[in-house]
Amino acid sequence: MITGVAKMTHTDFTSRRVVDIEPKMAAFLQEKVNTFIKWDLVRFFHDNPHAMDTAENVARYTGREPDAIQDDLRDLVGTGVLEKEEVAGRSLYRLASDNTMKEMISSFVRACDDRMFRVKAINYVIRAMR
Repeated sequence: MITGVAKMTHTDFTSRRVVDIEPKMAAFLQEKVNTFIKWDLVRFFHDNPHAMDTAENVARYTGREPDAIQDDLRDLVGTGVLEKEEVAGRSLYRLASDNTMKEMISSFVRACDDRMFRVKAINYVIRAMR
């Protein structure tokens, strides 16, 4: 009989993987990119930093329905990730002009190139959606 060995449950394993994300990145995920739609939107605007477009066009470019992204666009504006401008009665969205936010977004996108980070971030988002 083996003594002193703790049994690790699936929940414990998932929690550990989430916990070891850098605190700044964990806060970014928790407060700003806490849905997969937001993740797609952040990625789209990062990859197209000069884009300024309507929800309908952003939805088309990201392969989503306009109704599905409306709330997440508003949330991203509210948390400072995106900016919204009204032009001729239409809401246009673009990447935030704040350099600190741009750097955080770039750090997030670069981190996503690492498979282990993506796994951790995906688990983090799933837990946040519960």
